[in-house]
Amino acid sequence: MTVTPPVPDAEGIYTFPDDLMRAHQQWTERLAERHRAHDHRIIELKAPHSGHRYFIEMRRPVGRPVLAIEPHHDDFALSASGTFLAHPRPLTVNTVFTRSTSVHPAVEDTYGTEAVVSDLRSREGAAALAPFAADRILLGHQDAEPPYRPFGQDRLDRITDELREIVEAHPEAELLAPAAVTRHPDHLLVHAAAVRLGCRWFWEDLAFWPTYALAGCDQHLFRARTGLALAPELVDITAVVLDKTTVLHMHGSQMHPARKMYRPIRHAWTTAADLLSGTGAFAERFYRTESL
Repeated sequence: MTVTPPVPDAEGIYTFPDDLMRAHQQWTERLAERHRAHDHRIIELKAPHSGHRYFIEMRRPVGRPVLAIEPHHDDFALSASGTFLAHPRPLTVNTVFTRSTSVHPAVEDTYGTEAVVSDLRSREGAAALAPFAADRILLGHQDAEPPYRPFGQDRLDRITDELREIVEAHPEAELLAPAAVTRHPDHLLVHAAAVRLGCRWFWEDLAFWPTYALAGCDQHLFRARTGLALAPELVDITAVVLDKTTVLHMHGSQMHPARKMYRPIRHAWTTAADLLSGTGAFAERFYRTESL
């Protein structure tokens, strides 16, 4: 049972979000039928803000555990969730900055305090991670607010120490963290802390896709900062791109209009152009350190 995800073409580069919405709706309806037929592999998810119901196949993790260190509740979902839908591994997601006032302007009147925004973002994170059977660890730090400034050394030291305790409690886990392609100070800090802790596997950050991740100046700064230390690698996520869309509906349940949350999928289509096999339509980009 498959629904083929659309890909942009000469006209579809403009209509792609609407095409993807239709394909995703068809996919959701087919999974709902399996759920009604008591297929226990299919679980129901409810978007925390909208309350809309979605369905997805629960993953069965195998292999070496992974400890993912994300700056905010949405970073793993945006940047790396397709890979773990396609290749499930035992997963623990450690979110560093979990206190926030950042919410979509359309719902600011509904979520007007740090406490209610942080609760919404936490519930979105939990819903997004449910299909992975992932454990969650929340550090409780306040995220950066504009105008952004460089993070302080004391803060980096403190958060690194906190993360070190978690890493030591997961000795078998492979570390995964943001590559800090964006200039957001929270991403830069988490990347720096992860490097200190021996992390050698990083995802391409997509949290600020429209303004950061694809900006030429940020790409240049990223290359200048990392030099040849990080080698890119691509993971084909074509087979699971509609399930990743479901995950995006969880993490961005307050996004308005909903079609805006599909930008990472369009980026995955662009990224797939560099797949060596040439067979995949969508891909996620990661980086690994070259041999020391």
